[in-house]
Amino acid sequence: MFTIQLKHLSQSAHARKIALWALSILLLFFGFFSNLWHVAEQQWFDTHQRDTESLIIGRMVKSRQDGIFSVGGLTGAGVTTNIQQDWISANQIDNQYAAYLNKGSFDEYSPYMSQPGGQGIVFSLFDKLIPLSPQIKLWSFYVLTALLSATALTAIIGWFYEEFGGWVAIFVLCSAVLSQWLTVFGKNLWWSLWAFYLPMIVVMYLLKRHRIPSNRQFIRFGILIFTAVFIKCFINGFEYITTTLVMMVTPCIYYAVLDRWNRHQCLKWMLAAGLGSGVAIFLSLLLLCFQISAAKDGFMDGVAHVIYSFGKRTHGEAQGFPEVYAASLEAGTIGVVITYVNGIFFDFNNYLSHTNTFVSNFLLKVRYGYLIVLFMVMSVLLFLRSKKVIANRRRQDIALIWTTWFSILAPLSWYVIFKAHSFIHTHMSFLLWQMPFTLFGFAVFGSAIIAWTEGSGKKSRMEDI
Repeated sequence: MFTIQLKHLSQSAHARKIALWALSILLLFFGFFSNLWHVAEQQWFDTHQRDTESLIIGRMVKSRQDGIFSVGGLTGAGVTTNIQQDWISANQIDNQYAAYLNKGSFDEYSPYMSQPGGQGIVFSLFDKLIPLSPQIKLWSFYVLTALLSATALTAIIGWFYEEFGGWVAIFVLCSAVLSQWLTVFGKNLWWSLWAFYLPMIVVMYLLKRHRIPSNRQFIRFGILIFTAVFIKCFINGFEYITTTLVMMVTPCIYYAVLDRWNRHQCLKWMLAAGLGSGVAIFLSLLLLCFQISAAKDGFMDGVAHVIYSFGKRTHGEAQGFPEVYAASLEAGTIGVVITYVNGIFFDFNNYLSHTNTFVSNFLLKVRYGYLIVLFMVMSVLLFLRSKKVIANRRRQDIALIWTTWFSILAPLSWYVIFKAHSFIHTHMSFLLWQMPFTLFGFAVFGSAIIAWTEGSGKKSRMEDI
């Protein structure tokens, strides 16, 4: 009888897990694919990052015309100007899509040389293999990208479910569904949102499944890190790479606190992560240099472009770059960070209308600064409540709090190190707060609410839903 009851409980828990995954994927997919929940203003959703996405469209046109690996397989535009210096115009963006949808061709092709453009290569391969009209293929590429993004975030939400239970997972899910920045990036072919989260997902599940360390696991950890980071760099290049790497090691902080890792264990895990990701980035840069050499005159042209691109995005000397970059290189780091703290996570104005300017700008717009304060308060409340619960759950709460405030370093790393890029790209870099700070922050929020509303601290969170 006892065995039957355990089997029934196991089946019930498995069914709840499947139901959560299905719900999460559906909610996120429809938000990413069509903005069904109206989290973002519709025109913004329809046009956001259409310029960069058009480089993928341009790659598919070029691949259809001259082969997938022509011009080194780099993404680009069918224009005569150098898009490294003169960015594509609205008309040129429209021409990219028209050329693909109408089976046109390019007389000239200007490659974008700051990333390998693996997503363009993959979509070019799909475009070649799928015997359908360009309109249907482009629609299917959006479906695939939105589904992969929804699945990646669901994997993270599933981890929260396994660690903290159903209600906490629901809080994290709601934060992802309501994030306007995740919504506008979710189906973009250029950004391939899922690839940013892949390294962290690998670490999350590896550490959860293998809590007792061994030498073989460290080697496997390094290999998996290498694979995940290389896929990320191949698919969407070095976009937000520091954020990706800090996000990747965030689960290590959680399990280090939860399982009381000693210094030796911490060093070995971090060494494996550092070597795996370092080799992946080096090989990705090497690949990019060879791609640029195919598009230009030699390997050293690739090296020179990589060095130049790094300088103009970080803290290079303004006089060494075109005037368009001068203001970004001379901008103050603190001012850049403040700009992103004032960014909007969720806008109630999409659902409500209010004539008072103060109310509409500062109360109905949920800013990241508000969330930081909220997560601080909830961290304190969760810490205070954790003193009254059983030891295992108290350890989980403490680990979650530590991990949340470590995770804020992921977005800050980009805003500080790549200050010049952040200064210019305020139309997109607010996305980084969701990598993964707001996800962990809302987990703290949910945990604190549950902890203070429960009658007893002895109830398992796995029984909540």
